[in-house]
Amino acid sequence: MSFLSNTLARVKPSPTVAVTQLARDLAAEGRDVIGLGAGEPDFDTPDNIKSAAIAAIHAGKTKYTAPDGIPELKAAICEKFKRENGLDYTPSQISVSTGGKQVLFNALIATLNPGDEVVIPAPYWVSYPDIVRLGGAEPVIVEAGMETGFKLTPEALEAAITPKTKWFIFNSPSNPTGAGYSRAELKALTDVLERHPHVWIMSDDMYEHLAYDGFTFCTPAEVAPALYDRTLTVNGVSKAYAMTGWRIGYAGGPEPLIAAMRKVQSQSTTNPCSISQWAAVEALTGPQDFLGERLAAFARRRDMVVAALNDTPHLSCPTPEGAFYVYPSCAGAIGKTSAGGTRIDDDETFARALLEEEGVAVVFGAAFGLSPHFRISYAASDDALREACTRIRRFCDGLR
Repeated sequence: MSFLSNTLARVKPSPTVAVTQLARDLAAEGRDVIGLGAGEPDFDTPDNIKSAAIAAIHAGKTKYTAPDGIPELKAAICEKFKRENGLDYTPSQISVSTGGKQVLFNALIATLNPGDEVVIPAPYWVSYPDIVRLGGAEPVIVEAGMETGFKLTPEALEAAITPKTKWFIFNSPSNPTGAGYSRAELKALTDVLERHPHVWIMSDDMYEHLAYDGFTFCTPAEVAPALYDRTLTVNGVSKAYAMTGWRIGYAGGPEPLIAAMRKVQSQSTTNPCSISQWAAVEALTGPQDFLGERLAAFARRRDMVVAALNDTPHLSCPTPEGAFYVYPSCAGAIGKTSAGGTRIDDDETFARALLEEEGVAVVFGAAFGLSPHFRISYAASDDALREACTRIRRFCDGLR
């Protein structure tokens, strides 16, 4: 329609949201659908966090707050960064938003100009390139495939940086692959970034607490203190604390950047939900023992899904270091025809046919910038995952 902005034409709706909604719609029609597209834990929010929210309601903490967070939450975030990441921030260096996505949006909208470039390793979270485009800049996609464990090499990063590069977006453990960078691997990247002082670093650490097999999480400003003054360290309570619907994300960074992000937020949503902010205070300062219990459950599910997929014809699935996703290759299925008569031309037709014929909803790899793959979220019950893997095996067995 002619009255829509040209900028809007540069972006597309979130494929992960679309797949999740399609699964819901099919289930509402009575279809037996197992949805493995959503990036959210199936665990409930811990009771102490719920109780903190209820207490906030009864205490009348239901009014507007400062645009980018209450002092108590900013203090809790500063304490978290110091305790877990060795990073020193003051409250004036903290921004709290309505989810991690708004943190990224605020930062990019506040800093990007036409002609700027943003380096994004692929596979990437689906929203990174489109938020960059909304900011008027150009995403520069650098592939990091299975041969490097879905991790960007320092040589590839060096080659992607130009005088126009404004940001480098980094995500570990990764959505969609679960790949996590070791300290040595991250140090190799930060060594490159130290040589390019015009490049800012956006580190999306949302899956920090979901790391397996002795993998130790680290973040760029921690590994390379020289980058502290041009790094935005992004996190939130959504994944580790099972608070996706509460919509609280946060970041620590240089004061001028945080002030600019505050200005953007003051003219969009203003403050995040006051009740959710008080719940987030409890999440960050309250008991953390449940994290280990849930991590063990995720690790068990990961191992079950990886084993089942690697035992399935036409598929190959690396074992991820973190998050709650696997990103198997379906290259062996391309060019074949399903039992239902669909020719598998790419990972999108693979995912569509899998949903139509077996009722398993996954997200196709092209949505994340690297094909032919698909993403499975194993943040689901053991029974649902076991049944989904059985159906995927049946679907692949039927390919001819």
